[in-house]
Amino acid sequence: MADIPVGILGLGAMVPERRLTNQDLEQMVDTSDEWIVTRTGIRERRIAAPDEATSDLALVAARLAMERAEVRPQDIDLIIVATVLPDMLFPSTACLVQERLGAVRAAAFDLEAACSGFIYALSVGSQFIATGMYRHVLVIGAEVLSRIVNWQDRNTCVLLGDGAGAAVLGPSRGERTLLSTYLGADGAGADLLKQPAGGSRLPATVQTLADGMHYVHMNGNQIFRFAVRTMGAATFAGLKKAGLTMDDLDFLVPHQANLRIIEAAAERFGLGMEKVMINIDRYGNMSAASIPVALEEAESTGRLQKGDHVVMVAFGGGLTWGSAVVRW
Repeated sequence: MADIPVGILGLGAMVPERRLTNQDLEQMVDTSDEWIVTRTGIRERRIAAPDEATSDLALVAARLAMERAEVRPQDIDLIIVATVLPDMLFPSTACLVQERLGAVRAAAFDLEAACSGFIYALSVGSQFIATGMYRHVLVIGAEVLSRIVNWQDRNTCVLLGDGAGAAVLGPSRGERTLLSTYLGADGAGADLLKQPAGGSRLPATVQTLADGMHYVHMNGNQIFRFAVRTMGAATFAGLKKAGLTMDDLDFLVPHQANLRIIEAAAERFGLGMEKVMINIDRYGNMSAASIPVALEEAESTGRLQKGDHVVMVAFGGGLTWGSAVVRW
């Protein structure tokens, strides 16, 4: 039996109200607007309020995606939340979202692939529809990374922001059809980007807190080189799986980690920047939320045209990477 074609039926996004600008950071840490913009392209990022958790952002994005997809809570068969920072280690954030949505029929679980999380969740969720097991899958990428940022570390605190994006997947309605997904990982690079403490290896202690082991730790130079190499390879692989070539690529939605990485990828692909979605200047790196928020913005602002071949591509801790190709 042939697989059922899978489509993106609706998109939603949510970013917190509070803006943290580079000028604000100049008052907090030894940095400058010029230093941050030159090296990252970021001018501001959104920060969740003290009473906002990952599930709160995820819920708003999910409701908007469902409204646009014209599906009711009882129509959702499965909820997948991609995140590195759930509300708590267990139960899953997906279960918390399920209850608040009233999606009483839905199974629910979290998925952790760092900044590649939404692509991983999109790939996993689409399989349930393609095989006919489920009809509607809600995929969410949501993060409140500000909770694990060391605001004294200028190499990481300038990069990260909070937000959530969601997509409702279902049998294709003839547009926004998923043509392929491609996933990869290399655990040999696990130490390059991590939160060392808080798990079973280094449970929380007074000493781990004092040593700052619950913050994000990153080897920026190594990650940069990995990202530039991987963005290209994952894009080529995804297009090949879809039976396409670089000449067929109409629009790129890359993970929003660093503007220089995005520009290098666009140049390699021969794409003008008008064909690349960029919002890193306003939101920074939102990890698993970056791509769904960028994709929703590309659609809502009219950047995507019917029939466009759109590639989403991400890389992140793990190390992980992935791409997804959609015919809009």
